[in-house]
Amino acid sequence: MSKKVAFYTLGCKLNFSETSTISRQFEEKGFKKVPFTDTPEIYIINTCSVTDNADKKCRKIVREARSISPDSYIAIIGCYAQLKPKEISEIKGVDAVLGAAEKFRLIELLDGFIKEKETRVLASEVSEAKDFVHSHSINDRTRTFLKIQDGCNYLCSFCTIPLARGKSRSDTIENILNKANEIAQTDVKEVVLTGVNTGDYGIVDGKRKYRFFDLVKELDQVKGLDRIRISSIEPNLLSNDIISFAAESKRFVPHFHIPLQSGSNKILKLMRRRYLRELYAERVAKIKSLMPDACIGVDVIVGFPGETDEDFMETYNFLNELDISYLHVFTYSERANTDAVEHKDVVPMKIRNKRSKMLRILSEKKRRHFYESQLGKNHVVLFEDDISDDGMMHGFTENYVRVSAKYDPVLINELKKVRLERIEDDGRVSVTEIENEVLAH
Repeated sequence: MSKKVAFYTLGCKLNFSETSTISRQFEEKGFKKVPFTDTPEIYIINTCSVTDNADKKCRKIVREARSISPDSYIAIIGCYAQLKPKEISEIKGVDAVLGAAEKFRLIELLDGFIKEKETRVLASEVSEAKDFVHSHSINDRTRTFLKIQDGCNYLCSFCTIPLARGKSRSDTIENILNKANEIAQTDVKEVVLTGVNTGDYGIVDGKRKYRFFDLVKELDQVKGLDRIRISSIEPNLLSNDIISFAAESKRFVPHFHIPLQSGSNKILKLMRRRYLRELYAERVAKIKSLMPDACIGVDVIVGFPGETDEDFMETYNFLNELDISYLHVFTYSERANTDAVEHKDVVPMKIRNKRSKMLRILSEKKRRHFYESQLGKNHVVLFEDDISDDGMMHGFTENYVRVSAKYDPVLINELKKVRLERIEDDGRVSVTEIENEVLAH
């Protein structure tokens, strides 16, 4: 009888794509993939380590796994596993910890998944994570997360990702196009391009071979892909050429997630970001000039060491005046082995939390204002396989407005032309159909 294995993913879209790929490796070897609560014999937990909170979540998931299936084999992979393998090995119930260079070989390395007295730690130096390993999610969601790049050569003073994932490396355009064509033959309607530093795509075997724009132009030619979404891209790498191309494309959607981190040039320099606020404002203006209905999401960090009240208000006012659609707000947390930890002028946690709350309120205002600007307009929604307690289903327009409609199984994973009507109490937008036919794949 085949062993049952369950997966749990913390963190980013890239982690989801990698978990999905690893789960297929298990299924190909005869394991049975089951839900987390279905008393599996093996748990694979893919971790994130962007903040301390992610580390705590990992511990909680391990406790949950042990309460559901006390005799299960628990293996931890992902960024937290690479950064702190010894720390994880001391968590009660963990049987194995695998680093960045080992995680895609875990079936081979953990042959038989036999519990031993000591936790196995298989985590070499991050410099050993040299190869690009293809990943994409499938059958997990309405969309596919397609990994095109891994690692990062940027050394932002607050970030552990280069320590967890290694140097920037990419798949070849040929390989990505082959995978994109395979995905196009399935029933997937949307592909999300993911990576650690997606816009830095093109480094193969340590040398720059392509530019991200080269890949964008090639993917736009893939027949059968209805939508292509860029998960996140640095402002200095989001060129005007890419913006102009996306504005004319029938596949690349008008949705950009662009990390800012701070609206203060002083703090941006302390963070060692590769742009100033003026460039960021230029990118937003360019997008909106060509795509007035485009959705623009922003990452921002509050409470970075040395951030004064004046610096924070500079960020707040910059964002308030910027034509953006929503914020992802991160409260700065100290990370070992980063330069920012050595900075003086630490911002008290109480002040960090206050600033974070202010920006989250601003995000809700921005999102509502953006949604209001879309009411009465026609858009195409990709409906998802979910149903809420009130009998509604949900989906996203091409420009990332979350909508709701009465549940209809026929609509699942279909592209439907709708008119956006009103913002409901739950923040989603209700719609009416424009035509009876769904759009052809």
